[in-house]
Amino acid sequence: QVQLVESGGGSVQAGGSLRLSCVASEYDYRTICMAWFRQAPGKEREGVTAIAPGRSTYYADSVKGRFTISRDDAKTTLHLQMNSLKPEDTAMYYCAAVRLAGGSSCGTQFGRGRSAFASWGQGTQVTVSS
Repeated sequence: QVQLVESGGGSVQAGGSLRLSCVASEYDYRTICMAWFRQAPGKEREGVTAIAPGRSTYYADSVKGRFTISRDDAKTTLHLQMNSLKPEDTAMYYCAAVRLAGGSSCGTQFGRGRSAFASWGQGTQVTVSS
């Protein structure tokens, strides 16, 4: 299991920006697919974006063009830059990780949803007011 700790959530007005970070404990960071999920009250946890060890990225349609995922392997840190935030982005945001093995791809794992990811952070709240 990879230990994950998120930070950077908060409250902003619509149109504003926030940057989330997630520090991973895993030493072999380069074999791990990292992702952000979010869960709003009363809704299922949904995938927001993911990034592969080779830096390929995947985004939910709802955040394309507004959110950017990045990773710093030297610091074992994942980031999520969120711009042009909307009230519907309000949710608890979770960092997640899965070790890629057997030829599996990060995109395939992301497409499978939360069940594909073995490690989770505690979550950080993002609230966007109109």
